[in-house]
Amino acid sequence: MVNGIINIYKEKGYTSHDVVAKLRGIVGQKKIGHTGTLDPDAEGVLPVCLGRATKLCDMLTDKNKTYEAVLLFGKMTDTQDITGKILEEQDTSLLTDEFAKECIQKYIGEYEQLPPMYSALKVNGKKLYELAREGIEVERKTRRVHIFDIKINKIDLPRVHMEIHCSKGTYIRTLCHDIGREAGTGACMEALRRTKVSCFEIKDSLKLSQIEEYKKMGKLTDIVTPIDAMFRELPELVVAKEYEALAYNGNPLRREFMTKENVFMDGQSVRMYDRNKQFIGVYRYFTERQEYRLEKMFFISD
Repeated sequence: MVNGIINIYKEKGYTSHDVVAKLRGIVGQKKIGHTGTLDPDAEGVLPVCLGRATKLCDMLTDKNKTYEAVLLFGKMTDTQDITGKILEEQDTSLLTDEFAKECIQKYIGEYEQLPPMYSALKVNGKKLYELAREGIEVERKTRRVHIFDIKINKIDLPRVHMEIHCSKGTYIRTLCHDIGREAGTGACMEALRRTKVSCFEIKDSLKLSQIEEYKKMGKLTDIVTPIDAMFRELPELVVAKEYEALAYNGNPLRREFMTKENVFMDGQSVRMYDRNKQFIGVYRYFTERQEYRLEKMFFISD
């Protein structure tokens, strides 16, 4: 079984679930999960977790992301992107570059964003987009999102090409819609490409056809990021041979059970390995008991 993460370039026309289904066929294993939905018309970085790495799906979904988007002033749609039904069109001839830039920059920072009806969020067990297709609109709660930065790459009104660095849960098409409302002309998202999720960048991403070639050449492991690489910022510890069984079973580990001297601050997380450099999991140090307790287990005995 393959255990790790593959940085996939999701092409237009595929849903995130399509990508997972196709990858299952390529790799030949069922235990695969994606790390954050991209709409069918969006493209870009989609990290996919395989095997034991599926335990990382939630963690990666929670990471900050970077997108390239094209905002189109003057059109409002029911989906907030160009694929939707046009609800209203407004003249943009009086819109200036400076005013457009001013409206965009107002959204840098935290703001309360209302999730769109055409989204995968659930209300009473039913996805919002399913209700929207039935012509039903329900009340949604706003969510606080953080727009860390918006870099404007090109202004060619009524279009603005921009790069957005944002927190998890941010809807870029809703951001475009809100900017249009601020401008008084309305707006929708015309194009979207995700360029970064956590440490996974678009320059290193691979299309499904490329992954298939690696599989045929027997070099699939060359493109798989190992699980422990996701915790590379944490200190590394190796448990002594006689205590490995305790670690494999997720038991607390005394400080003296390690192969080297170790003193950490209370609450410090560490990467735990056995003597063969096999990654066991993430442990946290508790000063009062002078022991490490399991946070997340990744070891599975053969």
